Amino acid sequence: MEIIIRNAEASDLEELMRWREIVLREVFSIPAGENIDGLLVSNREYYRAALESGTHIACFACLEEKVVGCGGVCLYQEMPSPDNLTGQCAYLMNIYTTPAMRQHGVGKAIVEWLVQEAKHCGADKIYLEASEKAYLLYKQLDFDDMEGYLKYMK
Repeated sequence: MEIIIRNAEASDLEELMRWREIVLREVFSIPAGENIDGLLVSNREYYRAALESGTHIACFACLEEKVVGCGGVCLYQEMPSPDNLTGQCAYLMNIYTTPAMRQHGVGKAIVEWLVQEAKHCGADKIYLEASEKAYLLYKQLDFDDMEGYLKYMK
């Protein structure tokens, strides 16, 4: 069983949106019947602009030409620092594998592909937010906890 990771292009927008809705509903526990049309419109606008500008790279994981997972990396610039000399950052996001394909290497293949893309774009700082389910996978792929971060909540 060979997992193929393919770059998602602007022409894949409808497929990207289908997967994004699945991810949003699962990650944020949004019930199937709850209307999230406004959120999806915002996500569609994000994809259109970011894919065109190159500030977002998305991918699909395919098994026998069937999409079984997805992922993306948001690229941005921050002020250079001792731990990020170039200032180029890569935030991995939207990493998802269908429940039936979990524990089969799909998530690992997606993350490895995204990390290589981020490195290719010059990112010195590559990070993500981990769910409890995926935490050990990310640790195995050389991600480490980032201490000292707080999130403004007001």
